[in-house]
Amino acid sequence: MGLTGLEIFKQLPKTNTGDCGFPTCLAFAMALAAGKTSLEKCPHVSEEAKEALGAAAAPPIRLVKVGTGDTAVELGDETELFRHDKRFYHPTAIAVLISDTEDVAARVKDFGELEFDRVGLHFVTDMVALKNASGDAAKFKAAAEAVAAGTKRPMVLISEDVAAMEAAATAVAAGKPLLYAATGENYEAMTALAARLGCPLAVKGNGLADLSDLVEKVVKLGHKDLVLDSGSRDTSQVLADLTQIRRLAVKKRYRPFGYPAMAFTSKDDPFAEVVQAGVYLSKYAGLVVMKASKKEELLPLLSWRQNLFTDPQKPIQVEPKAVAVGEVTPDSPVYITTNFSLTYYIVEGEVESSKIPAWIVPVNTDGISVLTAWAAGKLTGEAINKALKKDDMESKVNHKTLVLPGYVAVLSGSTEEATGWKVMVGPREASGIPKFAKANFA
Repeated sequence: MGLTGLEIFKQLPKTNTGDCGFPTCLAFAMALAAGKTSLEKCPHVSEEAKEALGAAAAPPIRLVKVGTGDTAVELGDETELFRHDKRFYHPTAIAVLISDTEDVAARVKDFGELEFDRVGLHFVTDMVALKNASGDAAKFKAAAEAVAAGTKRPMVLISEDVAAMEAAATAVAAGKPLLYAATGENYEAMTALAARLGCPLAVKGNGLADLSDLVEKVVKLGHKDLVLDSGSRDTSQVLADLTQIRRLAVKKRYRPFGYPAMAFTSKDDPFAEVVQAGVYLSKYAGLVVMKASKKEELLPLLSWRQNLFTDPQKPIQVEPKAVAVGEVTPDSPVYITTNFSLTYYIVEGEVESSKIPAWIVPVNTDGISVLTAWAAGKLTGEAINKALKKDDMESKVNHKTLVLPGYVAVLSGSTEEATGWKVMVGPREASGIPKFAKANFA
C-alpha cells in the first residue's frame, strides 16, 4: 500500500518554498500520494527522504520495455483510470501468435506486411508471440532464431518449460524478449533466467490473489521488470481482473499490481476475437496476444487503439498548408477546409474521386471540424485570408475563386470582404464534391 499524504509530509523539508509548483509542502505531499506529481519536483528533499519515499515517488504502474532500438515497445507507466482525466500514454501492444510447429519464416514474412496507412497515420502490429507448442526445446530455439532473423520487432516467448525457455531466450536475448511465464511451479528458475538475461518477465497467476502472492515472491528474488497475467481467459473475468489490477495500482497504490497487465484472446472466429481484443485494449491491457493476423482483421482494432490513446485535449491535426491533389494547373479550383485530420482526409479522398485536379487549403483551426471551428470563431474570413496568404495561393492559380464548405455558407460575405476572392458555396457533405466539381470545373 502506498504512503499517505501525511506520512510523506513528515519526510519533506517543510520549508514551503513553492519551488515544487505547490504552495505548501503539505499540498505537494498530498499530490505525491495521489500520483499527481513526482518527488523530483522538490529540489530540497534530502537523500534520506528520497530513499524512504521511494515507493511513493514511483509511478503507480511501472514502465517496462520489451525489445530494443526504434521498435522497442513500452508498457505501463499509466497514471489514470479514465483518459479524459488526463490521457493514456502507452498504446496497448498487439502481438500476433505464432506456433513453433508452423512455417515460422513464412508467418514472420506475413507479419512484416501488417502495416497500415489511414488518415495520414501509420499503424503497425507491434510484436510476435512465439509459442512452444511442440514441447521441443531445440525446435523452440530454432523458431525464435527464425523470428529474430525475419523481424526487428520485439518478441514474446511463450513456454512454462524452463529448459525450453532457456534455450530460446538465450539465443535471442540481445532482442530483450518478454519471457512468458513465471508460475507458482517454476517462478524461481524463470525469475533467475530473466534476471540473468536482463529480459522482462511475465507472471501468470491463478486468479488475482494468487497473482499478488506470486508477484511478491518474484520481486523478493530481485526482478522487477514484470508484466502481469491473472490467468483468466473468459472475456468477462479478464475484463474484471484487468480493471481491478488497474484500480488497485492507481487508486490504492497497491505495489504487487503496480505493473502493466496482459491478456490473451480465446475466440476462434477472427472478428469475434478482434471484438474481444478491443475489450481488453480498452480496459486495461498493456499487451494483447491474439491469433488474428490479416489486415482486414487488425485494422479496425489498430484504428480504435489510435483513437483511444490520442490525447483527448489535442485533436489529430494535419499541417495547415495547401496541398495539390492531382496534376494541378493555374485553372484548378481551390477548396477550403479545416486542419482536423479526419475532415481533411475525407475531403482529399472526394477531391481525388472527382478526377479534377484541385488545391485544398486546410485552415489552422487547432484541429477541429468545420462547424465546430465556425462556432468557436476559428474558421472566419480573416483566418481563411491568412491561410491563402501564407500559402501564396494567388501565385498558384490565375483566378481568385475559392470553394467554401456548404455548412458555413454564412461566411461567404465576410470571406469575400476579408480576402478579395470570390466565394462559391460548395456541398454540405464531402461526398457531394465529385458531382459539384464536374458541374462547375469539368
